[in-house]
Amino acid sequence: MPPEPFFSGAGLDRADVLRGQPERIAELARDPAARQLRWLDGLPALDREGRLEWGKIHDPALFLGLDQGAPRFASMVSHSPADARTAFPLLALLDPTDAATFAAALSLANWHRRHQFCASCGKPTAIIRGGWSRRCDGCAAEHFPRVDPVVIMLAEHDGRLLLGRQPHYPPDRYSALAGFVEAGETIEAAVARELAEEAGIMVADVQYVASQPWPFPSSLMIGCSARALDDRLTIDTTELDDARWFTREEVAAALARAAGAAFLPPPPYAIARTLLDNWLAA
Repeated sequence: MPPEPFFSGAGLDRADVLRGQPERIAELARDPAARQLRWLDGLPALDREGRLEWGKIHDPALFLGLDQGAPRFASMVSHSPADARTAFPLLALLDPTDAATFAAALSLANWHRRHQFCASCGKPTAIIRGGWSRRCDGCAAEHFPRVDPVVIMLAEHDGRLLLGRQPHYPPDRYSALAGFVEAGETIEAAVARELAEEAGIMVADVQYVASQPWPFPSSLMIGCSARALDDRLTIDTTELDDARWFTREEVAAALARAAGAAFLPPPPYAIARTLLDNWLAA
């Protein structure tokens, strides 16, 4: 079977039962085995082996969970990279066994940085539940870390696959089309709408494939497939530079990085790569 998407997996034991016990969390922070995540330029720091770097406890603002019983914490992060793409070279080095913890810590810390005031009344909010929610000092409203759903999908027609490229992609890269799920919209409707808007095709038989947390800043990528009713494309050039159909042989050659391949595939840490691997395996 193809591998799960990068950032997938259980990661740490999140120990939800402990989040409502501030005295217990404070006790865990004093545990000799407790460690705190190191940050570098707004991102979790990695050692030379690509593993997350942990140090002594000095500001245990966020309780990440337990690593085989050992407490793990993170401090607040004062900033994030100006462009999330600056983090991508780091992802190529990140050990997959630490990827889920990397995603959780980065998303959680950045949510706190951006949500220090109440959306209901505007008053300051304070961290509670070990960092997994905030409570307003004024109206007592409780706020939880948000996740933004994004559909990312492969459309197939007569054995060929639709891929597109965005302006910021490296030369020759093609990938799955994607877009945010809108308010009051199902996953299936979002897939159909995005494919119609960006490529001008109508689809049926939308199927869920896999999901991936994407901590830039806090998305949940929902991987899907769909059957295109025809192959005539009308490309929205405000969203895409190009879109085209690729045969199974062309996709296989691209993933194998064969000489003269028709396109450059998405990197292994992107769920688009998992979708392509799954499509070939099927």
